[in-house]
Amino acid sequence: MHNFDIKKKTIEIAGRNLTIETGRMAKQANGSVFIQYGETSVLVTATADKEPREGIDFLPLTVDFIEKMYASGKIPGGFFKREARPTTNATLNARLIDRPIRPLFPKGYRNAVHVVVTVLSYDGENDPGVLGILGASVALSISDIPFHGPVASVKVGIINDEIIMNPPVQQFKESTLDLNVAGTKSAVVMIEAGAVEVSEEKMMEAIYAGHETIKELVAFQQEFVKESGKEKMEVVLDLIPEDITKKIETGYGDAIKKAANIHGKQERDDAVTQLKIEILEKYAGELGEEVFSGQERYYKNAFEEVLTKFIRHAILFNDHRVDGRSMDDIRPITCEVDILPRVHGSALFTRGETQSLGAVTLGTGRDEQVIDGLEEEYKKNYYLHYNFPPFSVGEAGFMRGPGRRELGHGALAERALAPMMPSKDDFPYTIRIVSEILESNGSSSMATVCSGTLAMMAAGIPIKKPVAGIANGLIMEGDKFAVLTDIMGLEDHLGDMDFKVTGTKDGITAMQMDIKIEGITREIMGIALEKAKTARFHILDKIIEVISEPRKELAETAPRIESFKINPDKIGGVIGSGGKMIKNIIETSGANIEIQDDGTVSIISSSKDSIEIARKIINDICSDPEMNKVYEGAVSRIEPFGAFVKIMSETKEGLVHISQLHTSRINRVEDMVKLGDIVKVRFIGFDKGKVKLSMKGVEGNPEPKKTSEYINREDKPRDNDRGYNRDRNSSRDSRNRNYRDRDNNRRN
Repeated sequence: MHNFDIKKKTIEIAGRNLTIETGRMAKQANGSVFIQYGETSVLVTATADKEPREGIDFLPLTVDFIEKMYASGKIPGGFFKREARPTTNATLNARLIDRPIRPLFPKGYRNAVHVVVTVLSYDGENDPGVLGILGASVALSISDIPFHGPVASVKVGIINDEIIMNPPVQQFKESTLDLNVAGTKSAVVMIEAGAVEVSEEKMMEAIYAGHETIKELVAFQQEFVKESGKEKMEVVLDLIPEDITKKIETGYGDAIKKAANIHGKQERDDAVTQLKIEILEKYAGELGEEVFSGQERYYKNAFEEVLTKFIRHAILFNDHRVDGRSMDDIRPITCEVDILPRVHGSALFTRGETQSLGAVTLGTGRDEQVIDGLEEEYKKNYYLHYNFPPFSVGEAGFMRGPGRRELGHGALAERALAPMMPSKDDFPYTIRIVSEILESNGSSSMATVCSGTLAMMAAGIPIKKPVAGIANGLIMEGDKFAVLTDIMGLEDHLGDMDFKVTGTKDGITAMQMDIKIEGITREIMGIALEKAKTARFHILDKIIEVISEPRKELAETAPRIESFKINPDKIGGVIGSGGKMIKNIIETSGANIEIQDDGTVSIISSSKDSIEIARKIINDICSDPEMNKVYEGAVSRIEPFGAFVKIMSETKEGLVHISQLHTSRINRVEDMVKLGDIVKVRFIGFDKGKVKLSMKGVEGNPEPKKTSEYINREDKPRDNDRGYNRDRNSSRDSRNRNYRDRDNNRRN
């Protein structure tokens, strides 16, 4: 039996026990930890290469979030019945974990690091994504991998105006805020939020309430690391030699400043690239190819460092941005709608050198997206896809499926617009928004929010309010800082913060913050939120100038959908045996029909007449005829005892008994009606559930035919009475003889 050296620690968070354990599972990893919160369990491992990777100038960190379907008692779908590529939710969780831990590795660390979060058990109440950030921090902190942690994360909700930590998943459905906040003991380092028009003040309160819980979790980790942590490995950091940086700054400082301040992204990039080539060629000639090849990356990185230093210094101390704007200026904005003629809704949003083409497509229930993950399977009738082709940044590259960046940016924009979407009852369409990024120079996800808003209003989707978004940045040296409004790509790359906020004029709908430093203060957060609010209002005004509200009518090319509810018990009647009835309705009306289990019926057609025909037939199937009301219908069957007539769009068949065909007596049904005749009938009740009809006294019906058979006794000639009685008596005598013969046979 193994002699495990298990270390375990428990803390209560939000009324539930959180347990961290190491020493039993995955012991060959540099660091591993098993975490349980409620009945949700994750195993988190951290491993690192012993040697740095050569020829790279970035931290090769990979985070994988693995959802095991057995964790929630499910068997994977598909032919192979095993987990395959990560779900979108798993990819977003991996990004969520990567963002707060990446800035906490030493500068110049080039050893490959792999963090794997495996969800082993999921109770449907406690989010494993939050445990992933905590687990990654603990696994890295107790390992021998250099890491400037710990860091922790909590989910924050607002329910009935009360801020709640880590509310259960089901309770989140009632929350106006879904906030993930991560931080160290001293500062907030990452924010990811969706909200229903939450004010800036309430958002700040929620963020820093979450940070108080984070402080508890960080202190809890520190105690655990003292008991279980390994000594950190010695590593060689890939840092730029100071003499190379000084050489480039002295020799080319003025030229770098000049190139950096050229207005226009392409022109500036071309000038900077040309200058870099010139510098590298000079030092390659001075040092010789052999020596220079071993130091080339240092010269490249030194050039970038000098460029960064000059740009940051100009912003921080001279209030000068490279494109000439002030700290709070927003780049020129152009909003256009109806760009594409056949599309249900389209718009082009351009801000500076960032451009998003938004396209909206309206579909039916069949177009809903099925989400199958650890949660119970469900469908989405609204989703947004974000595409970022290489040409948008002037590069030649490969066109592949969406990567982590595309999924992350698309999810942010989708979350930003979601609170303003109409309810399915009010607008029974599936809505797909696609953002094609045609140009990018900073904050293309926020441009996506704006193009999506414009395209939906142009499409006639009754969104509650328009939504806009903006990205702000931060340059910080010591205690001095500058918050920038509407950052472009270079400022994002060289700055310390990417702070995105979306919302209406009444509040925030989404928020995302990433930083490259170890944290920001509450003061900086407040300034960034206030500047984002001012910028958002400016962009909303630009949107409203072009289209102030959703159009009243859908595009001519869009399908028409009308939805209504029927009694779920009547669904079988609408579908019919083997689907015969619904096929007949579709064929008769020319409309498509979808029926949900709750009785929601959706009729889809480009023709209003088709919709009305289908609606009438379905309503007739689901309703009973009214007493004494006259209906028109065709004779569908003739029997000796009466005629059957189909009424209410031929969905119900009733019997007109021979006695109810006419006020006069009818001997043969055919004397009154024939198959296929259109007649008018009155509903007179049910007989054992079957419809009873009458034609007596109903105007507009045919009169009985005159035949050799007399219609009633009053019309028969008197001189024929004797013959009539004689025939009847003869028939009676014959019957009596038969009875006597039968009785005699029995006695014999």
